[in-house]
Amino acid sequence: MKKLLFLACFAAFGSIAKAQTAANTPTAKPAEVLQLKETSYNFGKIQQGRPVTHNFEIVNIGSAPLMLENVQASCGCTTPEWTKEPIQPGASTTIKVGYNAAAEGDFTKTITINYNHLQAKVLTISGSVYKAPTTSAPVNASLSILKNN
Repeated sequence: MKKLLFLACFAAFGSIAKAQTAANTPTAKPAEVLQLKETSYNFGKIQQGRPVTHNFEIVNIGSAPLMLENVQASCGCTTPEWTKEPIQPGASTTIKVGYNAAAEGDFTKTITINYNHLQAKVLTISGSVYKAPTTSAPVNASLSILKNN
């Protein structure tokens, strides 16, 4: 009787351990369907107050249409524009990312692409904003001498 009770407890423990292992096993990752030509872009030095843009190209490498559900920037100074239409297999499109260079100094911003229900990729833009001149270039006195001759 003790052996039978011991075997029943052992079998129950084994079932619980197997169920826990199955619950802790990560689910299969969906196949990758969005390919980026580049994941980051450096604008270099840009003048303060002059907005800049860059187009990131994406390709649907899957066998079904790809939906870009949302493209969200890390701050309000960065504005992404993207198609709301499905991207057919093998087709490509662009995500246009604008940056308003209002503040002087170095910057790094991220743009998150959410697609096909819970999948995501991150783009990065960076650069350095220099202060815009407060006045126009000074008048060159030598030009008036040349004009009079």
